[in-house]
Amino acid sequence: MTDEQPPVSAPIQPLSPSDERLWATLIHVGGIVIGFISPLLGYLLLKDRSAFVGANARNALDFQITVTIAAVVAYVLALVSFGLLFFLPLAVTVVDIVFCIIAAVAANRGEVYRYPLAIAFVR
Repeated sequence: MTDEQPPVSAPIQPLSPSDERLWATLIHVGGIVIGFISPLLGYLLLKDRSAFVGANARNALDFQITVTIAAVVAYVLALVSFGLLFFLPLAVTVVDIVFCIIAAVAANRGEVYRYPLAIAFVR
C-alpha cells in the first residue's frame, strides 16, 4: 500500500479581457437563439471566472426570464382574443431581438448592459 495523495485541483483561472468580452457577447446573442439557456449556462459556468461575464449573464438571464413570461402572456392573450391581439407575440420577439443586439454590442465594448424592461430575478 502506498500513501498517495489525492490530486489537487488547479485554481480557477480568470478570463482574459478579450475572452470576457467574447463570452459576454455570446451570452447576449445566445439569448436570441436559445432563450434563457445561454445566459443560464454562462452564469453557472463563468461567473466565478469573471465578474464582468457574471454580471452580463445575470442581466441577460433576468431579461430572458422576463421575455419568456411576456411571451407566454402574449400567446395566451392572442388565443383568448381569437387572434385580435396577434401582434403581441411578434412584438415580444422584436423587443427581445433588439435589446439582445444592443446588449451584445455593449458587452463587446466592455460594458455591463442593464436591460431596461427586465425584472430582477437573479441576485
